[in-house]
Order: sequence, then structure tokens, then C-alpha cells
Amino acid sequence: MSVAPLTRDFQDVRLHGDGFALRPWRRDDLASLLVHANDAKIVRGLSDRFPHPYTREDGERFLAGEVVNLDDPVFAIEIDGRACGGIAAHPERGERRHTALLGYWLGQTHWGRGMMTRVVARYAPWVMQALALYRLQATVLDNNPASARVLQNNGFEEEGAQRCAVVKFGELHDLRVFAKVRRSLDDAP
Repeated sequence: MSVAPLTRDFQDVRLHGDGFALRPWRRDDLASLLVHANDAKIVRGLSDRFPHPYTREDGERFLAGEVVNLDDPVFAIEIDGRACGGIAAHPERGERRHTALLGYWLGQTHWGRGMMTRVVARYAPWVMQALALYRLQATVLDNNPASARVLQNNGFEEEGAQRCAVVKFGELHDLRVFAKVRRSLDDAP
């Protein structure tokens, strides 16, 4: 059965959580984005499309939608009125249209307080409903146990690893695969 997503216009979405809000990125987020994104410790666990050093041009390209599709639910994590990280789900197409890949990052100044666990707890059920997803998946480099814990704490199950899948900063890594699923669109994610 094919079910259309509830909405595809995410520009007016604002989700509130304990100590944060999730909302679309804005052009006036550039200064805060540059402060938090230009950190080698953040980049170590992200795709190479998230460069280091993170320059003004990189931030401008991202906010213009040239790096990822900002029509997808690609949100800033706002803490104390400033964008301090991001979370997104990138939906698949065709026969995999009810699956999306989850990605997230948070400025280092907010690590170690359970913030990302709370962010994923707020975002994952919402995005599964908004995009009519049966499966929300995420991958984590083998050297990033904190990110794996965020997923596990939110009901994602580890399905295995893609061995020798990623070379990051000259080092070979396995890519751990996690997913949260539901069998029916009526099930709470």
C-alpha cells in the first residue's frame, strides 16, 4: 500500500524538546554554523560532504541548499536561540520511498549532557510519521560509540556492520548499521 507523506513542506515546522528546538535552517544561522561546524571532532564521524576546515563558503553553500536538499526535513538544532547542530532524514526513492537515512551532529560544547539523545527522541517519531516511513536507518563509524548509544537509547536496533566500508582521515573503518522500524503506518514509531 502506498501512502503519501502527511506533509512535504517543512518550512513552518518547529519541534520543541527539553532544552532545544528543531526548525529549518535560516540564512542568519551562518555565524553560529561556522562556530560549531568548524571542529575536527565533529567531522570525524560525518560524511566527507561535511568538510574540515568548515569555511564561510561551505556554510553559505549549505544554507543555499547546494550540499543537501533543504526541501527534506533538514533541521537546525537550536539551543538558547542559536543553531548548534543539525538533524536530517533523507528519504529514499522508488521502491525504497518508505525508508530514510538519519544523520545528525551537535556542537561539542553541548556534548555529554544527553542532548542528542533527546533530540533524536523528538525527531525520529515525528519524521517517521511526516514521511510515512516504515524504516529510519542510520550508520555510525566504528570509532563513535557515543553516537551508537544515542541510537540504541532511542530504540534503534543494530543490524550489523559494513566491514571496511569507509576511509576517514586515512584510516579504514567499519560502518555500523542501525534501524528503527514499524510494520504499519498506524503503529507508533
